[in-house]
Amino acid sequence: MTQRAPTSPFVDSGGAMNPRIRSWKGVRVWLIGASTGIGAATASLLLSKGAQLALSARNASALQALADNNLQSLVLPLDITQHADVQKAHDHLLSAWGSIDIVLIVAGVYNEMRADSIDMAVVNQVLDINLRGTFNCIDVVLPTLLKQNYGGIGMVSSVAGFSGLPKALVYGPTKAALINLCESLYFDLNRRGNAVYLINPGFVKTPATANNDFAMPALISAEEAAKEILTGIEQGQFHIHFPKRFTNWLRFARLLPYRWYFYLIHKVTGL
Repeated sequence: MTQRAPTSPFVDSGGAMNPRIRSWKGVRVWLIGASTGIGAATASLLLSKGAQLALSARNASALQALADNNLQSLVLPLDITQHADVQKAHDHLLSAWGSIDIVLIVAGVYNEMRADSIDMAVVNQVLDINLRGTFNCIDVVLPTLLKQNYGGIGMVSSVAGFSGLPKALVYGPTKAALINLCESLYFDLNRRGNAVYLINPGFVKTPATANNDFAMPALISAEEAAKEILTGIEQGQFHIHFPKRFTNWLRFARLLPYRWYFYLIHKVTGL
């Protein structure tokens, strides 16, 4: 794969919070967490749209199957909890491409936990992957994006980060932290010409949610989630959340007085 001169794929924002993208053809996207679920669906959709894709996750064979000898893709296995892994993949990518247009951090782990079943080994694992792993990624990629004075970074958080929810004793706080992180990054990056995408899915049918033993309102497929993500980026949105019939309800619920909020969530979930 040969390098080409760095050029920005972004166009004027047209009043949106981020620059827009008219076409994905040739756009250089590093997708971290691409082996399954939302990440795999987003990778497949990007490849179908002609993006130049770098695929990263721990499962190298799953990444290779996604790439399927596509000349527009690179396979860069890594563990986001290992800073050296992320740095090595980044350096390899820059050597191949010369620059990066968009970094999407989709990697994450989901775990149910309640107050009577705290397991510190699991707590630390979730913190390492969902939060410290994300910081490993941004520490590596931000100098490149800032030097370019263009480019975008997106992170998949969750509506579980909006407010406290039952069974989300460790998962929810890590996602709340990512929401705060994206908001803080926007202050610093937007004025430098870089885009920031805060991605908050509702319930998505993936291996991570397959074992949920409670009703999942407005459940959508990973393919639907991928379409929502790319559409949001194309339109220059900052907050990409979906499906809105569910996420807007939760956004409203968090504005209620706590007495009403706790009653409503208990009534809806039965938890």
